[in-house]
Amino acid sequence: MYLRRSLVKKNGTTHTYWRLVRSVRRNGRVVQQTVAQLGNLDAQERAAAKELGARMTGGANQMELWEDNPLPQTLKIRADLVRLERSRDFGDVWLGWTLWKALQLDMLCASCMPEGKESVAWSTMAAVLVIARLCEPSSELHIAEDWYRKTALEDILDLPVERVNDDRLYRALDELLPHKEAIEKHLRKRLGELFSIEYDLLLYDVTSTYFEGLAEKNELAKRGHSRDHRSDCKQVCIALVVTREGLPLGYEVFPGNRSDMTTVKEIVESMERRFGIAQRVWVMDRGMGSEANVKWLESTGRRYLIGTPKAAMKSWREAILDSAGWTAIRDGLEVKLCSKGSETFVLCRSADRAKKESAMHDRFAKRIEDGLERIERRLERAKKPVDRSTLERQIGRLLGGNERAAGRYRIQIVYDPTRAGGLKLQKALQFDWNEWARESEGCYVLRTNVNNWSAQEIWHTYIQLTQAEAAFRIHKNDLSIRPIWHQKAERVQAHILVCFLAYALWKTLEQWQKRAGLGNSPRTILEELHRIQCADVIIPIAGEAGRELRIRCIVRPEPEQAALLDRLGLRLPERIRTPRVA
Repeated sequence: MYLRRSLVKKNGTTHTYWRLVRSVRRNGRVVQQTVAQLGNLDAQERAAAKELGARMTGGANQMELWEDNPLPQTLKIRADLVRLERSRDFGDVWLGWTLWKALQLDMLCASCMPEGKESVAWSTMAAVLVIARLCEPSSELHIAEDWYRKTALEDILDLPVERVNDDRLYRALDELLPHKEAIEKHLRKRLGELFSIEYDLLLYDVTSTYFEGLAEKNELAKRGHSRDHRSDCKQVCIALVVTREGLPLGYEVFPGNRSDMTTVKEIVESMERRFGIAQRVWVMDRGMGSEANVKWLESTGRRYLIGTPKAAMKSWREAILDSAGWTAIRDGLEVKLCSKGSETFVLCRSADRAKKESAMHDRFAKRIEDGLERIERRLERAKKPVDRSTLERQIGRLLGGNERAAGRYRIQIVYDPTRAGGLKLQKALQFDWNEWARESEGCYVLRTNVNNWSAQEIWHTYIQLTQAEAAFRIHKNDLSIRPIWHQKAERVQAHILVCFLAYALWKTLEQWQKRAGLGNSPRTILEELHRIQCADVIIPIAGEAGRELRIRCIVRPEPEQAALLDRLGLRLPERIRTPRVA
C-alpha cells in the first residue's frame, strides 16, 4: 500500500487530499484500489498513515513509496549524537562538471562512446579523466587510488569509488581516442555558440613535451629540439591551432624530431579538411616562415601573417637603418610599412626587446670568451700532444651552446712548436657580424599577403600569437601535460587529448571570468572553490534505536565564495541527494 495525492481546485484554491491505495489485478490488468479516503494530512499524519499501510500489508516501511515529501517535516532527534561523516572536496569538481555540461561534452561522449555491456559508461570515465586533469593533474593511478575518493564526484556522477580503478581509466583512454576529430568539431560548434567566436583568424604554433622512460613502443618518441630543455629525453611535438581568444580548434602530434617548418602544409590541410576552406588568415611565428612555406601558402590562395626568420632580416638592413617612415604605435615600439611584390612587410623595432637581446649577446659572448680562455690555459699546460679533433669538438660544443653570439668570433687552431701540446688558439672578432647584431637588436620583420591592413593592424594581429604561446604554458604548467609517463603510442595520444579537453574547460571558465570582470586566472577560481566541502550530517532519531537521518549537505559558501559564484552566474546546490533514513 502507498499514499496517493489528489489535487482539487475549488473557488480558485487548490486543495490537497490523500488516499491510501493498493494495487490489485483485475481482468489481467493491474489497477489501483482505494482502501481509505484520508482527506488533508499534515506531515506527521502522512507518516502515521504510511505506518498503518505498512502494518496492514506486513511490508517494510520504505521511503521510496512516498510521491511527495519522502520525509516528515518534523522528527524527534538526539541532538547530542549528531555527527559529520564522509567529508569530500566539492566545489572545484562540481565546477568542472558544470563546465563539462556547459560544453555538452556529456551528451557528445554518451553518443560517441556507448557503454555496451560495461557496468560504468565510458562517457562517465572520460569525464573523470578530464575533470581530474583540470582540478588536480596527476596520473591515472593517483586518480584511482587517492584523488577520486576524496572528491564528491562519486555523488555528482553517481559512480561508486570501488568502480574507479586504474585499469578502467586506462581503457577509457583507449575508448576516447578514436573520437578525437568528432570532439574537435563539436567544440568548434559549441564554443562558437557560447561565445560568438569567429574563425576568420587562426593562430598556429608548435611545442614539444618529453617522456620519462625509454618510450620504446612509441614511434613518435624521438630526440629533437626540446623547448623544455630536456635534450636527454625523447619527446613528441604538438602543433596547436587556436582562435584569437586562445580557444582551441584542433591539434596534431608529430615525431619529436620534426622541425616546425615541415608541419605547416599538413596542419593547414588537416584543419581545412575538418572545418572547411574559408578566407581565414593563418598567423604563424618565424619558426614556420621558410620561403617554401610562404610560396605554398601564396600559390594555393591562402592568406597568412608570418614572422620572418632572423637570418632573412638582413635584406632589410637599409630600411631598418633609415630613420624615415617609422611610426610609434606605443611607448618604445615603432613600425615601418614596406611593400615587396604582392606582399606587405612590417619592420618592427622594440626598445625593450633591444635591451633584452643586447644583454643576451653580452652574456653569451662572455661565456664563449671564458670557455676559450679555459681551453687556451689547458693547451698551455699540456705535457703531451693534444688531439686536434677532440679540441675541435670542444670548441664546437662551446659555440653551439652559445649560438646567439657564436658569429662574433673567428676561431682557428694553429700549430705552435714551442708548446708540448703543439696547438694554440687564435681568436678574432667578426666586426661585420658584431655591427649588424647591434644594429638589429630589438628588430623583427613580419610578412603578409593581406594588403588592406595598416602596419598597426598587422602588428596587433601578429602579437595575438601570445595566445598560442599561453595555451602551451597552460598545458604544461596548469594541466601538467609533461612529462609523459605512458609508453604506448595510443595512450600518449589519448593523454594529449585529455589535456586538450581540460584546456577547453579552462578557456570556457576564463571566458566566464572575463564576462564577469573577474580577471583571467581560472586556477584562482578553482583553488577558491576547492575549499567548499560536502559532508553527510548524521542525525539519530529519538526513540528509534539504530535509525538515523542522513543528509548529504554542501557547506554554505563563505561570503567571498558566494560573491564569486554570483558573479559567474552559478548557483551551488544545497544538497547532493535527498535526505534518507537508514
